[in-house]
Amino acid sequence: MTNLDFGSGLGEVFGPGQHDARRGPDLVQLLTPEGERREHPHFSFDLDDDAIRGFYRDLVMSRRIDTEATALQRQGELGIWASLLGQEAAQVGSGRALSPQDFVFPTYREHGVAWCRDVEPLHLLGLFRGVDQGGWEPTEHNFGLYTIVIGAQTLHATGYAMGMQRDGVVGTGDAGRDAAVIAYFGDGATSQGDVNESFIWASVFNAPVVFFCQNNQWAISEPIERQTRIPLYHRALGFGFPGIRVDGNDVLACYAVTQMALRRAREGSGPTFIEAYTYRMGAHTTSDDPTKYRLTDELEHWKLKDPIARVKAYLSRTGAADEGYFNEVDTESNALAARLREGCLAMPDPSPLSIFDQVYADQTPELAEQKAQFATYLASFADAPENLEGAR
Repeated sequence: MTNLDFGSGLGEVFGPGQHDARRGPDLVQLLTPEGERREHPHFSFDLDDDAIRGFYRDLVMSRRIDTEATALQRQGELGIWASLLGQEAAQVGSGRALSPQDFVFPTYREHGVAWCRDVEPLHLLGLFRGVDQGGWEPTEHNFGLYTIVIGAQTLHATGYAMGMQRDGVVGTGDAGRDAAVIAYFGDGATSQGDVNESFIWASVFNAPVVFFCQNNQWAISEPIERQTRIPLYHRALGFGFPGIRVDGNDVLACYAVTQMALRRAREGSGPTFIEAYTYRMGAHTTSDDPTKYRLTDELEHWKLKDPIARVKAYLSRTGAADEGYFNEVDTESNALAARLREGCLAMPDPSPLSIFDQVYADQTPELAEQKAQFATYLASFADAPENLEGAR
C-alpha cells in the first residue's frame, strides 16, 4: 500500500454531527450499529470470534472504569474525571492493534487504551484524586503519563518516534523489533499549533508515528464546525502523509485501520492520520454541563450507534456468545468496580514533602535545601504532618 492509498480525495466536503446520516463513502466501517459485518476494499478484520469476545470484555471493562470513576467524583472522592463514554471502541480497537514495543502518548481520557496496555486502573484514579502525578511507570507499559496540556503530546510523540529511527528499531524487517508511536488527541486539539507543528516534523522526517484523532465532535462546548470546514482526515494530505476516517464506534474497523497505520510506521513508510469519527456521550469532564450547548436529539441519535451494543448484537446474532458469557463479563465488571471503589477510598494522602522527591532522579543541593525549609515551615503548625522523617 502506497502513501496515497488512504482516502479518496475531496469527495466529501463536510462532515459534522448533524449530517452524520449521510455516512459518506470514505468512512471505514466493518461492523454496523445493528451488529452486521461489512466488507471494505482496503481494510479487513482478520481475527476470529474469540478476539471479538475479548474486545467485548475490554469495552465493558473500560466503560465500567469510567462509570465508577464518575460516581466517585460525584461523591467527592475524585477532584475531577474526564469521561470516555461513547469512545470505547476507538480506544480498545486502536489499543489492541498495538505491539508490545510500540509506545503510546495519551491525553487525559485514554482510559480504554490504558486498560489495553495493562495499566492498573487505580493509578488513573490516583491522578484524578490528587494523591500522585500518575502512579504508573511509562516504560513498564510503553504508555506515557496523561497529558493535560492540549496537543502537547503530539510533539512528544513525534520526537520519540524520531528517536526510534535513530535507535534503529524502524524498518529492519524484524516484526519483534520494529516499533512505532501512537499519539491520541481530540478534534479540538487539531486547532492547536503544537499539533500542526508535529505534523510538519513527522512528515519531513518520515517519523514512525500514528496520529489518532478521536473526533467526538465537541471541544468542550465548541462544535466541530468551529474547528474545520472539511473532514479532519483530509488535512493530512496537506502535510504530505495519508489520512483515513474510520467509524469510531466500530471496534473492528478501528483495530483494522490502526493495525495498518502502525504497520506502515514500523516498516519505515512514515506517519498516518486516523480520524475516529465518534461522539462524546457524556460531559467533557465532570465540571461540564453539556445540556447547555447541545441538543438532546443529537445524543439520542448517537445512542443508537453504541459501540458495546453493536458488538453484543454481533456475538448474539452469530451465536459466538450466549447470555452466560455476557453475565460472566458483567460479574467481572462488578468485581472490578468494587475493587476500584475500595482501593480509591483507601488511598493515603501523600506527604507534602514527597513532591520534592519527584523532580529529579538525583536530588540537587538547592532542592534539598528547599525541602528542609518547607519541612521547618510545616513543623511550625500544631497539626504538623507526622511523616517528616529525613526532611530536617
